[in-house]
Amino acid sequence: MTFNPGRLGQSKADLAEMLRTMRKRAGRTQVWLAQRCNMSQTKLSNIETGRITPGLVDVELILGALDAPPELIAEVAALARLANTEWQSSRASCRRGLEKRQAELASLEAGATILRYFLPAMVTGLLATPEYIRASLDHSPVDISKTVARKLERQAVLYDNAKRFTFLLTEQAVRWAVVPRAAMAVQIDHLISISQLPNVRIGVIPLGASAGRGPMNTFTVYDKRLATVETFTGLIVYQDARDISEHLEVFDLYERHAQTDEEARVTLEEWAVAYRS
Repeated sequence: MTFNPGRLGQSKADLAEMLRTMRKRAGRTQVWLAQRCNMSQTKLSNIETGRITPGLVDVELILGALDAPPELIAEVAALARLANTEWQSSRASCRRGLEKRQAELASLEAGATILRYFLPAMVTGLLATPEYIRASLDHSPVDISKTVARKLERQAVLYDNAKRFTFLLTEQAVRWAVVPRAAMAVQIDHLISISQLPNVRIGVIPLGASAGRGPMNTFTVYDKRLATVETFTGLIVYQDARDISEHLEVFDLYERHAQTDEEARVTLEEWAVAYRS
């Protein structure tokens, strides 16, 4: 099934209807199916009415109990994966106001304990200086002052020792000249400073590191429950466990090729010096 952002909302209703129709065609009641799948009848009812979106595991249990044919299993599984994916366009975010988007991100960060960020292109707002943040928003039709303020407020979460942060940045992300040279040196110094926090781990992947897989998109994984992927035109939100697992595997691959701790700080200092020279 081809990914189509416009179908993501409809896919949830389609999935609910398809599962309900399959059960009825099999001549089974909700009570019978719920017992076979080891779930409550209330949960199954909510799945069939679209009140909740089932994960792939739930869908597989239902399909197995109903003895669905392989071709139907593949179709419904693909639909379930779409139903567990959300698309947020950049245009819609701008219309709502990027400061509201910052509030949403703050909520995600507050609800997670282990946060992983892969940054192949630019420094994220959590690690950025005010000048870097302001410059990165020059192209955005937003209230820049409010958005900068919200991004800086979010940075307080880094000092919550109950959370663990890992940031992986490519050399391009660190050295991409968003601001003038002197300000870039300050930005890199800021990364070095943050890397000293006991609950923050910053890894850098220098050019020439042989990772075997090219960096494609910025993405963040919140615990093991949610992954977000950024593109030029919007944000994809994955909630299915398999999609999240795949992003964790990619993150682990890049982490194995990253410099961290003191080795990373030495490299970052070299890059800062290069901007000062």
